[in-house]
Amino acid sequence: MQINTIGVVGAGTMGSGIAQAAAAKGLDVILIDVNEAAVAKGTAAVDSRLARLVAKGQMSAADEAAALGRIRGAIAYTDLKPADVIIEAATEDYDLKAKILKQIDKLVSGEAIIASNTSSISITRLASLISHSDRFVGMHFFNPVPVMALVEIVRGLQTSDATHAAVETLATRLGKSSISVKSAPGFVVNRVLLPMINEAFFVLAEGETSANEIDEGMKLGCNHPIGPLALADMMARCPPGGDADPSRRVRRFKIPACPLLKEMVAAGYLGRKTGRGVYSYKQ
Repeated sequence: MQINTIGVVGAGTMGSGIAQAAAAKGLDVILIDVNEAAVAKGTAAVDSRLARLVAKGQMSAADEAAALGRIRGAIAYTDLKPADVIIEAATEDYDLKAKILKQIDKLVSGEAIIASNTSSISITRLASLISHSDRFVGMHFFNPVPVMALVEIVRGLQTSDATHAAVETLATRLGKSSISVKSAPGFVVNRVLLPMINEAFFVLAEGETSANEIDEGMKLGCNHPIGPLALADMMARCPPGGDADPSRRVRRFKIPACPLLKEMVAAGYLGRKTGRGVYSYKQ
């Protein structure tokens, strides 16, 4: 399958990152969001990140302009019709994703592949919403997308070999390495990562040492680039009950969620995006 154009639904941190990665590798991108202000914010974020690369000498000004020229912003799903692959990158909420996927399904070609960037929702369940469920797959990118090398390719029960092969090729074209996994809670990375983060919260709650000492211990003792508590503050967290609620995601692995983690979520201490998590980001 020849992939020349991708659609990205959601111009936030993940969606704009996917758009940037694709445009930088020569793909045309249609970047969709709910209104023009959201689209403009997403494209401005791409512009800012590319400008930093130029300033560091990691990209030429000509390549920067060419990449930006390949991204077309839009607010109507009908604009996705030319896309060979559409990647849904909306907030980690099943109802929202279901609504978006049903709308996309009505408009795009039956030959197009539809993918979700979900990190926790069943690909099999999402695929059931699509007319051509064999052409649905998970493409779980990691934040920040232009920097992180991995894409988890997640197969639902319905995902065809041809669809898997096409997105595997796409990931390579984007300069990413990929791993393949069946649709199961947490896929691979989060299934291993979230229990570790949960245990770090238990250590913190039990007063065995400070948050900084926990993070430094894992960085220096296990060669992790960032400590588990600092990483938790970077990850998307939402109010209790949502699909991105970490206590809910941990329960899917049949381990007890740390009460401190649940209390912090209930208090609205959701990490960097709110200015307070395990650490304070008010400055």
